[in-house]
Amino acid sequence: QVQLVESGGGLVQAGGSLRLSCAASGRTFRSNAMGWFRQAPGKEREFVAAIKWSGGTSYYADSVKGRFTISGDTAKNTVYLRMNSLKPEDTAVYYCAAGPRLLVTTVSYDYWGQGTQVTVSS
Repeated sequence: QVQLVESGGGLVQAGGSLRLSCAASGRTFRSNAMGWFRQAPGKEREFVAAIKWSGGTSYYADSVKGRFTISGDTAKNTVYLRMNSLKPEDTAVYYCAAGPRLLVTTVSYDYWGQGTQVTVSS
């Protein structure tokens, strides 16, 4: 089992920044990729960004490319999502996920955190 705990969400004005953290514990060696997804009210959960622990390859959704940066600290088993130039449409619950491969679909990830709310006011 892998346990994931997100933190860092909150309320921010449009144009502002936030950094989300996801601390992983347990059998983390089984999870080569870490991803961030988000879900807004009434919408499906969507891919935001993902990173491979080995090599650091990352991938982003077009909607966040150039504004968000995903990074990982293997010593701390923690993944970060730096979010700049936030927009009201970025408002959602953000979830951290762990899986064997760097993919963009929710079914590709085996473990999920509880989520952290990000609200961007206009």
